[in-house]
Amino acid sequence: MSGSEYSTRVIGAPNTLDHLVYIEHKNKNKKNDVVSPFHDIPLFPDTNNSQIFNMVVEIPRWTNAKMEISKEDKFNPIKQDTFSKDTLRYVRNCFPYTGYIWNYGAFPQTWEDPHAINPDTKAKGDNDPLDVCEIGEQVGYTGQIKQVKALGILALIDEGETDWKVIVIDIQDPLASRLNDLEDVEKRFPGLIDATREWFRIYKIPDGKPPNKFAFNGEAKNKKYAERIITECHESWKRLIEGNVKPGEISILNITHKESPGYTRKDDPVYTNLPKDSRKPPAPVDPSIGKWFFISPPKSDKNIKAYGRSLLKL
Repeated sequence: MSGSEYSTRVIGAPNTLDHLVYIEHKNKNKKNDVVSPFHDIPLFPDTNNSQIFNMVVEIPRWTNAKMEISKEDKFNPIKQDTFSKDTLRYVRNCFPYTGYIWNYGAFPQTWEDPHAINPDTKAKGDNDPLDVCEIGEQVGYTGQIKQVKALGILALIDEGETDWKVIVIDIQDPLASRLNDLEDVEKRFPGLIDATREWFRIYKIPDGKPPNKFAFNGEAKNKKYAERIITECHESWKRLIEGNVKPGEISILNITHKESPGYTRKDDPVYTNLPKDSRKPPAPVDPSIGKWFFISPPKSDKNIKAYGRSLLKL
């Protein structure tokens, strides 16, 4: 399946609590079906090639709205995360970075199992699809489906959970043929891996949280290791969609997997009553979201929370 077979059904205005982005796929009758980006979009666009993956773009490069696949909502639309019931979440600009420094998203049909402890990181999964940082030159859009190849991986430890970050590149990128492993990224994009590590380390500090930590002392692992983690998370997702583990609050509704307890017919009211496209122009954003934070954290984590709060008052 190519990315051109997918489109978006947009609900409401960006930068509002009502904003949703559903993913649609053109079926054999040339009609668009809403599909779950968590469960229905295949991990592999070509089942004969295990090294090319579909990626769901949640957050375009240089933007701040924390968009993510909603695990809990039916058919898992992309929506903006919130700090509280009525406060949308934006990632702050931590100098010299503006918003996200790559196209950020997730691999469909992957799941970081919160019941399983990874033997290398000694931490459980974070209960989300596997996160992806796409480093190609094209700025994506929310809901875009890209075909990518893995180049490496970082193991972020976020609040005691393993939160893998896979480094990938769009296979259509002009440099894709020259980037085949982590060492190629270091050669062609010097400083990018270091910047990625630092971005993830500090990005929550302006919100009053401590710096993030990493497994492997922050060392990025290579393509082979990344593909192993992708395979493991795909197998975990299979157990989830097949009902072999309790999904908790995760919606496993889908229109693809007939043996799944979440399989839904297209004539089922839960499917036919999904909202129709009602896209609107973006709502205005508080100008403070564009502010830069100059972060030089205390050597001790002891006062980092207070430090982050003080930044917000500047």
